[in-house]
Amino acid sequence: MMFRRPAKTAPDLPPLGAQRTGWLLAVAASALLPHADHLPGWLGAVTLLLFTWRLAQWKRGWPGASGWIRTLLIIAGCAGISLTFGRLFGREPGVALLALLLVLKLHELKSVRDGHTVVLLGYFMLLAAFTYSQTPAMAALLFAAMGVITAALIALTGPPAAPLALLRQSGWMLAQALPFMLVLFVLFPRVPGPLWGLPLDAHGARTGLSDSMEPGSISQLSQSGEIAFRARFDREAPPARDLYWRGPVLTEFDGRTWRQGTAARRTGGTPPHPVIGPRSGYEVTLEAHGKNWLFALETVAALPPGARVSDDWQVLSGDVVRNRRRDHFESVLAARPGIEEWSAHIDAARRLPRDGNPRARALAAELRRQSGSDAATVDALLRLFRREAFVYTLTPPLLPGADGIDAFLFDTRRGFCEHYAGAFVFLARAAGLPARVVTGYQGGERNSVDSFIVVRQSDAHAWAEVWLPAEGWRRVDPTAAILPSRVERGLADLAAGEPVPFVARADLGWLRDLRHRWEAANNAWNQWVLSYDQQRQRELLSRLGMAQPDWQTMTAWMAALCGVMAGALTLWALRRAPGRDALARAWAGLDRALAPAGLGRAAWEGPLDYAERVAAARPDLAADLRAACTLYADARYGGAPPAPAAREIRARSRALRRHRTPHRR
Repeated sequence: MMFRRPAKTAPDLPPLGAQRTGWLLAVAASALLPHADHLPGWLGAVTLLLFTWRLAQWKRGWPGASGWIRTLLIIAGCAGISLTFGRLFGREPGVALLALLLVLKLHELKSVRDGHTVVLLGYFMLLAAFTYSQTPAMAALLFAAMGVITAALIALTGPPAAPLALLRQSGWMLAQALPFMLVLFVLFPRVPGPLWGLPLDAHGARTGLSDSMEPGSISQLSQSGEIAFRARFDREAPPARDLYWRGPVLTEFDGRTWRQGTAARRTGGTPPHPVIGPRSGYEVTLEAHGKNWLFALETVAALPPGARVSDDWQVLSGDVVRNRRRDHFESVLAARPGIEEWSAHIDAARRLPRDGNPRARALAAELRRQSGSDAATVDALLRLFRREAFVYTLTPPLLPGADGIDAFLFDTRRGFCEHYAGAFVFLARAAGLPARVVTGYQGGERNSVDSFIVVRQSDAHAWAEVWLPAEGWRRVDPTAAILPSRVERGLADLAAGEPVPFVARADLGWLRDLRHRWEAANNAWNQWVLSYDQQRQRELLSRLGMAQPDWQTMTAWMAALCGVMAGALTLWALRRAPGRDALARAWAGLDRALAPAGLGRAAWEGPLDYAERVAAARPDLAADLRAACTLYADARYGGAPPAPAAREIRARSRALRRHRTPHRR
């Protein structure tokens, strides 16, 4: 006899209902919003369209996307993501695929289990958003989104409730978790590397200086108000005119573009020559920029661990700077290095193309003939820039590819720092002097709140160095000869028509103070949260009395503090009367309203039995009492929203209190 195994049937799953569906739509919106600025444009439009479609289905009863439409969309979406990113694996394509899956999942919601899937996707999308940005604003946005998603999870697992009640419950749950989070953050051993193992490009390589320079390259960079780095001095900060933050040194010139040479590319862990003089100590918090350059004041005398300095005095990191980093330097601002310079470096600093720019060559030869000595020639070149009608501008005219130096010096006479530095070095070499272009940053803005010096991309600068036998490398800034205020106050004094970043303008008034406060808050977040590494942890624990903590001590402290907090929360919960939620408090208030009249509820009585007993004894109270008891029973046992029921029960209690008559014994 043949027996057929009965077919398996799916268990009945609780339906979602309109309120829970609305919460899941809120989950999707909260999870997608932090990704709005880095999803591909076409995918952003598709997700917005699908979300709007599902919203209209929920509000207006539109038909949803059928199974074959969803299948076509996922196939087309995967193909589009693959074409956009060139792959389906990795952070960017993975986040894009998750965004598409999230909005498509909204179109097949049927049960609470589907809702749990949406909630989990929402949490994961928030975690992914943190790999793109870790600013305080993003952290606040993600925390608020987490509150919405947690409220949706409560709505999926509990009885229906008012939205504000669910949000309050979610906020209370997150508030209880905050102390534990802080203890674990402070005491958990730091792991070297990017925050929480973030991908190396999590902070993103930003706009910055290049290893080459041609007319227009730095003037474009100077239109950005983005922060390049911050500096804090051990003692009083030097004046802005002395803050020359050294970057790439450009020696080779092909007639238009200046590039780094190879003669001075050797590096070491100490400066090439001893640097003697009073030192200034300072800490630099450098933003990620995708190069291995570090920026220190001229002339660096002491390096942080892992850093090295080239023969042309550029400070370099052992690795590409892909994450924000902090380093401590010491510099001698008045030093002039390179008195004992190698002949190969001097020869490289004299080379010019065979031909080109004949007028500039003739001018340099004439100035050299008139001056006689090297130092006098340098002074004559500076007087040339001061005397002639040169204009400092962010929007100089285009120069021809050939003889661009001639066109700038004799025709346009309008340029930015790269024009003046490049022209000066060309003239110096044409006069027989070793010279080179140095790029970096000049100056910086002091934040009035935390006293950090903030250096922006708009502070990018180029200047010249000339080698003199008795002095070494002398810094010469022809821009300061044209516009002295540039090295005193940055770009703030440029004409109103110049495309200066908004943050670089001097006349911001109270907006500048507000910006300083916001940037100081961001800096504190960067210093103590994003840059909370092993060194910062040791510093903080040392202030708390743990000079040399090991992992056993830190584990014991974590366990003790978490235990104390858990015990405090438990005692607080136990002190609350059981069931003292809003509905229970309203129900207890009803009992107190009738107890003075001898009509209190017995402990064994249910709400409906209680209403019938009192109605038989006092018909004048029957209507209000029956209504209140029915509301309580529906909200407590029938799944009705408790918040409206609690409000109505309190109103009925006030009416019963007004009409009660004390029972006479």
